[in-house]
Amino acid sequence: MIRNQTLSVVIPCFNEEHGIRDVLIRVPKSVDEVVVADNNSTDRSAAVAREFGAKVVLATVRGYGAALKAGLASATGDIVITLDGDASYPPEEIPRLVESLLDQRWDFLSACRFPLANPAAMGFTNRLGNWVLTAATCMLFFRAIRDSQSGMWVFHRSLLQEMKPTSDGMSFSEEIKLEALLRGKKFGEVHIPYGERVGEVKLQKWRDGFHNLWFLVRKRFRAV
Repeated sequence: MIRNQTLSVVIPCFNEEHGIRDVLIRVPKSVDEVVVADNNSTDRSAAVAREFGAKVVLATVRGYGAALKAGLASATGDIVITLDGDASYPPEEIPRLVESLLDQRWDFLSACRFPLANPAAMGFTNRLGNWVLTAATCMLFFRAIRDSQSGMWVFHRSLLQEMKPTSDGMSFSEEIKLEALLRGKKFGEVHIPYGERVGEVKLQKWRDGFHNLWFLVRKRFRAV
């Protein structure tokens, strides 16, 4: 709890047995609840999460967005924080980010990875893809944003009643930010140190990148 606000961390997870252990060890004591949305993992991800006291919910529909929807629906805290299960986002930054959200009176905070604190954490093609998608987001929606693909967010749980993201895939990350921005919510970004992932890479960068770009175009012209 921070400033009488209870905190829920939501982590989408698919075969992150080693990464999820690293994440949960680093979660600050100020966090009241950890929800791990298990997306049909075939390893011990769910068992490891339970060993560390996390609430595990099953996300039966495959996909990053589907897992987040299941996890967010189960969160009970006043403020929700999302992380990936691969240990690339820093759990120890949660108190600072929550304080920033409250100090700035923002509704939604997105953690910005750029400039990278550790250049080895992201390859050139991934950086290029992030730049293209972020530029496309800014141009299509006339909103200023520095990292449209970040998977670490901090926001008031009450926003979930208003935001209506539709994507079950990787596009969920850009869509939830747009839902906050387009609904006139107070939105801000704060830099974080982004690290190297633990475990197998799940992202199919070319396929997912083009899908995310096409999703942005369709959302701009209200096809989704």
